[in-house]
Amino acid sequence: MVNQQLVSELTHAKQIITDYDNQQVEQQKETFKANVLAEQQRQAQVKEQERLEAEKQAQLQEQQRQQEVAAQTQAPAAVSQAAEQTSNQGTFKLSFYDPAVLGSNMGYSGVAANLSVFPKGTKLKITLSDGTVWYRTVNDTGTFAYSNPRQLDVAMPNNQIPSAGILYATVEIVS
Repeated sequence: MVNQQLVSELTHAKQIITDYDNQQVEQQKETFKANVLAEQQRQAQVKEQERLEAEKQAQLQEQQRQQEVAAQTQAPAAVSQAAEQTSNQGTFKLSFYDPAVLGSNMGYSGVAANLSVFPKGTKLKITLSDGTVWYRTVNDTGTFAYSNPRQLDVAMPNNQIPSAGILYATVEIVS
């Protein structure tokens, strides 16, 4: 009889411990779920902040690009034709690139060239066959330049790049 009572009490105690353990596990699960949800919400907020910051940065870059394009189109008018002294360098092949697409903030007033032909800072007058004149400054180079010393890579927004893609122009150094 005592053994039976002892077994019954032990079984009852074991059930109490099991119930308690199950309650603890359930509480831990609920706490874990709440922590996961809180972390997901925090990550969503961080992503939203990053998206808004990237959007703001893109808007600032677009404004800067538009200002540079506006300045570029006004730049030829600022150069006095009468006071301009140039040295004709002949005909050059022109290719085009958009520095903003490449992640550069160099703007659109420059050209990439073979630096042994035109050192950085050289001011150029580029006259297309239709009479269009661009004033640009050498501010970049590229691997193309060493094998093509008579080629310039003109910085220009993608939406303004001539459809022909490659042009030829008379190039003069402006002093």
